[in-house]
Amino acid sequence: MKKFLLLPLLFFAFSLSAQQVEGAWKLVSQNQVPVTGQEFIKIYQDNYFAFGVKNLADNSFVGAGGGPFSMTSGKLQETLEFFTLNPEIVGMVTSFEVSLQGNRLTVSGTTPKGPLVETWERLSDSKDDLTGNWVITGRKREDQLQRSTPGARRTIKILSGGRFQWVAFNSETREFSGTGGGTYSAQGGKYVETITFFSRDNSRVGASLGFDYQVIDGEWHHSGLSSQGQPIYEIWTPYALGYKPGK
Repeated sequence: MKKFLLLPLLFFAFSLSAQQVEGAWKLVSQNQVPVTGQEFIKIYQDNYFAFGVKNLADNSFVGAGGGPFSMTSGKLQETLEFFTLNPEIVGMVTSFEVSLQGNRLTVSGTTPKGPLVETWERLSDSKDDLTGNWVITGRKREDQLQRSTPGARRTIKILSGGRFQWVAFNSETREFSGTGGGTYSAQGGKYVETITFFSRDNSRVGASLGFDYQVIDGEWHHSGLSSQGQPIYEIWTPYALGYKPGK
């Protein structure tokens, strides 16, 4: 009888949950080849993922991708809502076998380019007031607050493990408008982000910007000065609540 009882226990011991992969990760090898010369950073949070890639030599932007993810029967499923390296496969769902050993996550599956095995190293799974996946739903212009309902065209910002990435894209037309990311801190109403990659201008890499923030009724109110010195006031809503497909 005891032998039969062990089987479900072993299954749950080795089946990962979505929460176990949440945080920030760095790619260390691909198909057993160490990653050198480029930096791949990937964030999983609130059933969504995003990654950005840059060349280390000059901080030039290489590519980005992301979308919803889930854990089903111990397998990781990722759906691409944006993918700069091959926009034609936006919408594709890929299933991966996954294993987590300490701070190393290994994923293996089949992609349009063939078999893929990747090993990722966890950078951090720390959480704070702003940990989450957000979509912009409001901006203040000349003291007038304007609200919007995001549809296929939207701007998101995912934060977890001390890393952030924003992306502007249209999942229906596969149009990509831009992305950037890096490290951040959020404490005591002060949000500071440091850019480590930026698709539009790699000369901005290394710049830090500070803002004030409040979480009001579950929404992130973000205010301060842009990199051009212009005042900004933005409202970000949790993605699962703010994004309305088909709008």
